[in-house]
Amino acid sequence: MTDTTRVLARNTQILRFLMKYRRAGVLSGFDLDPATTDLEQVDDGRPEQFVDDLEALGPTFIKIGQALSTRPDMVPPAYIVALERMQDDVAPVPFEVIHDAVEDALGVRINKIFESFEETPLGSASLAQVHRATLRDGRRVAVKVQRPGIVEQIRDDLDTLSRLAGGIDRVTDVGRRVRFADWVHEFRRTLLAELDYRIEAENLDRFDAHFAAYPSLFVPKPIWDLTRPRVLTMELVEGTKVTDISGLLRTEHDLAPLGTALLHGYLDQVFVHGEIHADPHPGNLLYTRDGRLALLDLGMVAHVPPRTRERLLKLLFAAVDGRGEHVAAEGIALGTRLEDFDEERYYRDVGQLVARYAAQSGATGQTEGKLMLDLVRLATACGLRTAPEMSLLGKTLLHLESVVHALAPELDMKRVVEDHLNDMMRQRLRKSLSPASLASEMMELQELVRDAPRKVSNVLSLLSENRLRVRLTGLEESHLLESLHKIANRIAAGVVTAALIMASAMMMDNEGGPRLFGYPAIALLLFLTGAGLGIAIVLSALLGDRRARPNEERGPS
Repeated sequence: MTDTTRVLARNTQILRFLMKYRRAGVLSGFDLDPATTDLEQVDDGRPEQFVDDLEALGPTFIKIGQALSTRPDMVPPAYIVALERMQDDVAPVPFEVIHDAVEDALGVRINKIFESFEETPLGSASLAQVHRATLRDGRRVAVKVQRPGIVEQIRDDLDTLSRLAGGIDRVTDVGRRVRFADWVHEFRRTLLAELDYRIEAENLDRFDAHFAAYPSLFVPKPIWDLTRPRVLTMELVEGTKVTDISGLLRTEHDLAPLGTALLHGYLDQVFVHGEIHADPHPGNLLYTRDGRLALLDLGMVAHVPPRTRERLLKLLFAAVDGRGEHVAAEGIALGTRLEDFDEERYYRDVGQLVARYAAQSGATGQTEGKLMLDLVRLATACGLRTAPEMSLLGKTLLHLESVVHALAPELDMKRVVEDHLNDMMRQRLRKSLSPASLASEMMELQELVRDAPRKVSNVLSLLSENRLRVRLTGLEESHLLESLHKIANRIAAGVVTAALIMASAMMMDNEGGPRLFGYPAIALLLFLTGAGLGIAIVLSALLGDRRARPNEERGPS
């Protein structure tokens, strides 16, 4: 099969999948009313079929499914539940292929580096598989090896999705609202970064440094000399998955401090260091033999800009404090108001949601993760496009909830989060009142006071001399000027067309001169030219004119 044939066949397969689910409500969460939906809602089996079809399309779409499970604004609740159960366990690649891939990546024979290299993998996923090995110096390591050819396949799939997303955004209302092209672009950047294992090794080192204040949290260190873009070698971690912890173990050991440290560490990661581990599900955390909690698979890490980080912290802090109006205001500041944004409804629904959340307490109360996802769904129903960090934070908190529940079911997660947020706010306040911060503020104030008289004098001088001017820039590039040019061109073309037709009509009575098909040749040519211009104007209006894009307004920065 030629490359062109293969690409066409793959495009057809993807298009067939999209057409199959185009009316299922997937990727059109704006049509949902979150007040009447529930995250645990189930469907008639269609969501499970959707997940099966995603898995059948290969690794790119398995990762897309994992990403969509964090977007309640794009996917109905029943599909989110099904996507959370998506399996990324596939048949392992033959060891001969892995053997060659490791040697090609490291540039040396395996037996020169490793004392032993187990052929049976510890785990096998769509992008890579992990093998246990022992170095020549006796250290036990885990070697993560990328499946050969996977990068090229993913790039081809992402190129196809980019073209389709751009077309959907141009011709559909939901595309103009959701901006699928932007989502695919961001997904492409994240997934390709995950395929470079040097970035994951950097994440391991960075998280290990950030968790220095929490000795009960453990992150395996990478072996940099044996790490390449498609091979990652790191410390071997052995332990028990948190979901497999027995009741006897919980009885013998108090695991509540471990759950508390995990929550504190992740809150610090988000609001202090500006990073979100996008996949902290129970399978990626192990309870080690020395009583620590090991974090694995740090390939998917999202970076949160400082301004967004501040907004998220204020939103979550207002939520745990029961201040619904402040939550709604921060949500608007984080999001983009669409043309049909219903601000009054948004404030009312968010206020009621936060009030219900604040009224519940204890380990059985509503969790912060579910609150964040419900806020996203409310915003979507009211015409507010939320920041993707809100969904990602909500999903991360939900994963942490399941881990904490497995460690210590009686732990009040809401109270732990609230107490740590209070500590973080106090630390920020102390930092803002530190001598260095105060000195910086005083220097800016001094500069303002020093320059103010001169600037006021300049303005008064311009006013007195009638030389004050206000200049508006960007008009020459605006849609308004473009539309005015289009209107002027259409009018001019219409006038020329009418003149040509009128001139041809007046010359039809001319008996002299050359004739064509029994009509005066010049008159007939003028008429045909005018008719052609008229048809061109009509076709241009029908095919070229587009409806104005929905008016969108970003929240205040």
